Amino acid sequence: MPKLDISVQDEQKAFEADVAAIEKQWSSARQSHLKRPYTPQTIAALRTSIPAPSNASSIQAVKLWNQLHAHNKAGTCELTFGTTDPVAVSQMAKHQQTVYVSGALCGFSEVALPGMDHADYPWDTVPKVVSKIFKSQLWHDQRQRQYRLRNPIEEREKLENWDYLAPIVADGDMGFGSLTSTMKMAREFVDAGVAMIHIDDLAIGMKKFTIGQGRTIVPTQEYLDRLTAVRMQFDVMGAETLLLCRCDTDHSEFITSVVDERDHEYVQGATKKVEPLQKCLQAAQAEGKDLKAARNEWKAKAGIATFDQAVEAVASADELKTYKAELSKQKFTSLSTRREIAAKTVKQDVFFDWELPRSAMGQYMFDSNVKAIVERALAAAPLGDVTWARMDSPNWNDIVEFHAEVRKVYPDRLFAFGYTGDFNFAKAGFSDEQVKSLHLDLAKLGVVWQVQPIWSLQGLNMVTEEFAKMWSEQGIAGYLKSVQGPALAKEPMTDGFEKLSYCGGYLADAFFETVAGEPIVEKGKAGNFSRH
Repeated sequence: MPKLDISVQDEQKAFEADVAAIEKQWSSARQSHLKRPYTPQTIAALRTSIPAPSNASSIQAVKLWNQLHAHNKAGTCELTFGTTDPVAVSQMAKHQQTVYVSGALCGFSEVALPGMDHADYPWDTVPKVVSKIFKSQLWHDQRQRQYRLRNPIEEREKLENWDYLAPIVADGDMGFGSLTSTMKMAREFVDAGVAMIHIDDLAIGMKKFTIGQGRTIVPTQEYLDRLTAVRMQFDVMGAETLLLCRCDTDHSEFITSVVDERDHEYVQGATKKVEPLQKCLQAAQAEGKDLKAARNEWKAKAGIATFDQAVEAVASADELKTYKAELSKQKFTSLSTRREIAAKTVKQDVFFDWELPRSAMGQYMFDSNVKAIVERALAAAPLGDVTWARMDSPNWNDIVEFHAEVRKVYPDRLFAFGYTGDFNFAKAGFSDEQVKSLHLDLAKLGVVWQVQPIWSLQGLNMVTEEFAKMWSEQGIAGYLKSVQGPALAKEPMTDGFEKLSYCGGYLADAFFETVAGEPIVEKGKAGNFSRH
């Protein structure tokens, strides 16, 4: 292996130049809001001798950054939806500024073994879909550009000119493994041309986006480590790629560990001396009883509560006031310290055991509330560019409280919001008029990017089923009447195989003409050739 012929002085100069470039990038308007737990020198030392390719992702990220800030300034928002289909994306370009690639959708349509949204697909599944879509966007951009430039300049004003390069926002789930797995996934996303990815705080292997109990989050520090790993990978690649910090704490019932004292306030335990939950469930199973009913019965018997709630249940008004005053002297208080404070301020013993309710997989019970979500979002904010608190129900008071509390600390924070498929607005107290203006009301809170993640399931399935029924009943006559006739008659013609400017016919001609040595625009003057 040949030895590198470079002096250590030149090596040091190159390193210092790289450090200076990193410092300049980090102080830019795009990145100055970020706070990293590592130095430019560390990132420079982690880089390869040949810069990692990140140009496309960076260009799209800056474009998205500017779009979101324009919305924030105007009090408006981007409304997009999820898809994995490049053909659908080509039509979204006429109305949406961004494209969303959902992990749930990829798990249904892009893997060998489809399944529910449990993030149990290979870690590179979503990056591959992003790559597929981004390449299709580049192709549409190319064929539109060539078609326009082969027409006289005076005719181009009448031609379609869509921005096919809508920035792609993608689902990174919880990072799919160790921090190195998360870094590899982040790199694949950048290589694929993504503009922004989101990383959440759910537990790997325990994601249950189904009906019933079971959603589990990780300790705060583990969540922050994931975000740091992604940010580090972006920095190593010199990428401007945006990081969306998604917090799935809302409606989570479990946490994997109590190692982080920042979570102790919300961990639940038994306030009465009972047998462990697992022992109760094992007995119920042996007797053939309904396990869910047995679990609920045990929770009621155990008096499940947080430690502070346990104190409140036995303390007098004055004792409780003193206890809370002592707690307020520090930002985060561990359970052991809480016990010490209670022992000094409350006469009656406070029984609390968070080991008794642990699940078969070792999870601790967790009391999800807006305060807990806000604290996680604030801890994560310095590492990311946008914040998203996923909420399972449209509780307007909770929504307002969350975004307002975060903006008290970060006044210019940008937010994302996802509309889940089973939002029951009527049950949540929304009127029809309030639902109509919801996206605008959210925009006033700084929610500049709003997504319906799974349109490609509900929406596309409905349209396809309707067409399939019509086709089976009416055949080609129905197709001519309902699809082809209206499509060809529309001005401009609906995109399809018959429309050469859309399907790439003119681009293919340009390839053949170029190989044959024929000019596709007049030399020195673009646009002197009429349409074929």
